[in-house]
Amino acid sequence: MELSALSALSPLDGRYVRKTGALRPILSESGFMRHRVKVEMAWLLALSQAGLSEIRPFSPKTAQFLQTLVDGFSVDDAARIKEIEAITNHDVKAVEYWIKESVGLALPPELARLNPRQVDVDPTVTEEVGPVAEFIHFACTSEDINNTSHGMMIKAARDEVVLPALQAVIEKLRSMAHENASLAMLARTHGQTASPTTLGKEIANIVSRLKRAADKIQAVEIMGKMNGAVGNYNAHFSAYPEVDWESFSKDVVENRLGLTYNEYTIQIEPHDYIAELFDAIARVNTILIDMDRDIWNYISLGYFKQVTKAGEVGSSTMPHKVNPIDFENSEGNLGVANALLKHMAEKLPISRMQRDLTDSTVLRNIGIALGYTVLAYDSCLRGLNKLEVNAEKISHDLDNAWEVLAEPVQTVMRRYGIKNPYEQLKALTRGKGIDKQALHAFIQGLALPQEAKEGLLKLTPAAYTGIASKLATRI
Repeated sequence: MELSALSALSPLDGRYVRKTGALRPILSESGFMRHRVKVEMAWLLALSQAGLSEIRPFSPKTAQFLQTLVDGFSVDDAARIKEIEAITNHDVKAVEYWIKESVGLALPPELARLNPRQVDVDPTVTEEVGPVAEFIHFACTSEDINNTSHGMMIKAARDEVVLPALQAVIEKLRSMAHENASLAMLARTHGQTASPTTLGKEIANIVSRLKRAADKIQAVEIMGKMNGAVGNYNAHFSAYPEVDWESFSKDVVENRLGLTYNEYTIQIEPHDYIAELFDAIARVNTILIDMDRDIWNYISLGYFKQVTKAGEVGSSTMPHKVNPIDFENSEGNLGVANALLKHMAEKLPISRMQRDLTDSTVLRNIGIALGYTVLAYDSCLRGLNKLEVNAEKISHDLDNAWEVLAEPVQTVMRRYGIKNPYEQLKALTRGKGIDKQALHAFIQGLALPQEAKEGLLKLTPAAYTGIASKLATRI
């Protein structure tokens, strides 16, 4: 069966492909290969400028051509690397051979059965690179290339896709908080009527949580290392003992690749930063699951209506239905994302002694975990954009919950030393409905100063919201 949106095993590449497409150039197999080429080119160009006697700086033409191998990397280039890998059975070595082939050099005899590839390269590039071709991947272990590639991929996915998608959700919620800052609403603790709030304040709570959690995502340092087979520059110093390889590698990692240099590693970069980042993303996702469920309940209560779209069907048998499917989809996909993110956060920092390969296959699922995350953010935003506040229903429920004013009444009674105020209000209201007249009759019978009594009589459930409006407005 040919691969298509209908035959794809993962729904991220099938049903949801249009919603996750921004991650594909970054986190796909092709994206991984392109980043590997970028690392190899950065290392080679840095070596050419390191003052080593055997390799001199390339001419501007050659340096520019080597950069085009990164900038112009295509799916066809990735396919060629896969052809080479089918023989080498080693993905990073295949990238090295592809680079050599791309500058006009012959492949090793063991790759002779491959169909020849025509490359468009200036002969002067081949003449310059050919004599120093073995400085491609010089002193590197495969993990030097892979860990830095993963770092750049994760950084790009975070900064260019995940955080912008999250910020769009936050900004929509912030707008809703401001618009509904003063809309009094019955709060519910344990599902029961509770002291009133405002709709805007409850949304502002979510904004505050998400902002803080998003800052944690942004603050994670994306690490990289290029220090050889066990992290000690053994091979580097065997060839050039006079070179300050630590400073050299740090410069490549930080100034050429844009990562933070990790000086203490085994063969692999230990992935602690990935765990930190994925834990931070999972925390955001957990907050959004909480929000999805609350909005689902508010829709069920009738506090929100959902904008209908012509042609859409809510139920195959009940024509009246407008289901909160966006929030349900968001919740479900956030759960899948967190299962993967939390597994990777727990697994990736663990490696037997100086290296095992269990991280390699797990790291190939970064795109899946972040794909479900971005898909969930899209569904969440889609759902938020469909909501219409049903102020009439919100006000109706509040107007029929005068029992929530038992709290201020017993609190004022406490101020003026009336005995057993809580118990008196408990007897009056607990588990019972109480209307305005009954509450006012109770207040009138209290031995309170007239001013205090008048203040309580002026209270309504809608007016008893504290500083909720202020909090919502300033978020």
